[in-house]
Amino acid sequence: MSAYPREELEEMARRWIEANDKAESLGDWTILAEFYTEDAEYGWNLGHKYDFLAIGRDRIREWALGNEQDGLQGWRYPFERYVIDEEKGEIVFFWKQVAPGKRPDGTSYEFAGVGGSYCRYGGNFKWCWMRDFFDTANMTACLREVDEAGLLSEGMRKRIGEGSRRPGWNKRQPGAGGGIAGLHRGG
Repeated sequence: MSAYPREELEEMARRWIEANDKAESLGDWTILAEFYTEDAEYGWNLGHKYDFLAIGRDRIREWALGNEQDGLQGWRYPFERYVIDEEKGEIVFFWKQVAPGKRPDGTSYEFAGVGGSYCRYGGNFKWCWMRDFFDTANMTACLREVDEAGLLSEGMRKRIGEGSRRPGWNKRQPGAGGGIAGLHRGG
């Protein structure tokens, strides 16, 4: 028996991609908060020292979609594909992260490697849990290249300078596992 009908999960994916395209064009990702349950969890890992986690729709809006996206106006996040697990009600999206501007050879600045979001559907076209993943070494290399080209925004410079002192950032605990089962409530 499925957790949710496949058609509903397909519709959630369609709505999510459409809303992300709108947020990207506006440069305002806070509009995506409507897609999270009141008690949703949203986070990501940044290497071996830090994790980001926002719990609750209001904190997701303010911290993850507001503070953490500050300085990324003009960046694009084209979705490449998604995979649905209808038995668990989960969707994994694969996307790119592309900076504004071009290299002298005309190619885009983008994070190499795989980027994506692993999402658990909570019904009513809302996520109850989301975890982004991306290659932090490639992220660092791309940001350095964008900065050296003089294209890194002041907002992003500020964000990088503040680092883990921003709301939602937590030092990883010794022995904290990395497997999917330990990443969220309800395993």
